[in-house]
Amino acid sequence: MERTFCMIKPDGVSRNLTGEILVRLERKGYKVLGLKKMIISRELAEHHYGEHKGKPFFDGLVTFITSGPVVAMVLEGPGVIAELRKLMGATNPKDAVPGTIRADYATSIDENVVHGSANADDAQREIGLFFKPEELVN
Repeated sequence: MERTFCMIKPDGVSRNLTGEILVRLERKGYKVLGLKKMIISRELAEHHYGEHKGKPFFDGLVTFITSGPVVAMVLEGPGVIAELRKLMGATNPKDAVPGTIRADYATSIDENVVHGSANADDAQREIGLFFKPEELVN
């Protein structure tokens, strides 16, 4: 079994898409091990997006992700990292395959509703940033 980090971003939460996205994830067969609604601090956001520091879009990413509540979660399932990324769709919703979360709900490349870890190392790092081990329930 593999674990990954997933987040419904402020635009998804403010547009009341949390339930719809959770239904999609659970129907896909993913087990939700941790789930919480939270406001991300600027410090946590800068750490989360640390690999983008110095890039022109970094400040915009941090400002957006801290602009309202998010729903952070840890998902478990076979091949969940790659499969979640397929289910989310391309970062730019114009390029997302119909039926993916971003094709169905995202309004722009900047407000694309969801985040999922890119690989196993990112998943481990991001899970550790947002959840303590005791917060995860099998």
